[in-house]
Amino acid sequence: MSECSHNCSSCSSKDCSERKDFREKQNELSNIKKVVGIVSGKGGVGKSLITSILAVLTKRKGYKTAVLDADITGPSIPKMFGVNKRAEAMDDKFLLPVISKTGIEMMSINLLLENENDPVVWRGPVIAGAVKQFWTDVVWNEVDYMFVDMPPGTGDVPLTVFQSLPVDGIIVVASPQELVSMIVAKAVKMANMMNIPVIALVENYSYLECPDCKKKIEVFGKSKVEKTAKEFNIKNIAKLPINPEFASLADKGEIENINAEQLDSVVDAIISL
Repeated sequence: MSECSHNCSSCSSKDCSERKDFREKQNELSNIKKVVGIVSGKGGVGKSLITSILAVLTKRKGYKTAVLDADITGPSIPKMFGVNKRAEAMDDKFLLPVISKTGIEMMSINLLLENENDPVVWRGPVIAGAVKQFWTDVVWNEVDYMFVDMPPGTGDVPLTVFQSLPVDGIIVVASPQELVSMIVAKAVKMANMMNIPVIALVENYSYLECPDCKKKIEVFGKSKVEKTAKEFNIKNIAKLPINPEFASLADKGEIENINAEQLDSVVDAIISL
């Protein structure tokens, strides 16, 4: 048996019994039942938007939802929900999540900064440590589904989330461009390395619907989501259109008013975990 390097991303062993369990425990005041990671192989595909929408739609079905914003250097979750107050401490030991208008709990580095426009200029280990603290030091109360908005790629933070949190599955977000298969492959293969199932593949910016004739215009070329999903044996797919209203609601902090029935099937797949 080879010695464990404590880095699952570079481990060549096929026997996970050689790997140590690095998962962080919830604090005694939290009860989080399911954790879903939202990932992408590259930036700019609308991952934070998808995270917010899934939390909103799941909440509408009567479940208690929360969002952990693990994108430390590019946080956007609070703005989408119109939340601009700072998180408060509890007994100098824990942090209390900020709660949105409809009751969605959230924690983001922007809820801790003096000014939300201040940059977070931290190195990887410090960023990873902050993500862990969002799990261990925040009183999340009763949460049926926690959605973790991760930065793009396969670096420190995604690895930290996969190793430290009990992730039940991931949603992969991609765009219709030609490179989508390669980009999705990176995210899916990382999840496979960590033995985490892929719940669904969401193709954002999939098409533009003409407001007059309702014809679907594939602005970025013909959709490849079905082919990509088949290639990686992903059973659930969804196509989200280019919709100016989505951007408007996010910019105004009114994401909880969104109508995105295109993601209903993904929500159903999450609930059936």
